[in-house]
Amino acid sequence: MNIAVVIISMVLFFVLFFGIGFILNMLLRKSWVMAIVYPLVCIAIIQQINVKNYFTMPVQSFESLGHKIVSLAPADMLILSSGLTGAILAGITIKTLRKRGYQMF
Repeated sequence: MNIAVVIISMVLFFVLFFGIGFILNMLLRKSWVMAIVYPLVCIAIIQQINVKNYFTMPVQSFESLGHKIVSLAPADMLILSSGLTGAILAGITIKTLRKRGYQMF
């Protein structure tokens, strides 16, 4: 993967999940909603099997998911970790704004 594509993807994932996290935290009045939901989003991005297989064949499904996570390229790990960073910073930003007296909705 080209280094420019990786950098642009990292910025896009950071901004995307910061924005989604900020809006969810503001609307639901919980500071860490997106940071908790983000691993599920990552699994949805990484997985290649149907969600119902996690309930019908859990051992095989989780083994397959584990192999997919371990086999991710370093560029993919960087991109996904930048999204997690954005989600965590959204929670920190909301907590800081609330502590300073700003009340959102």
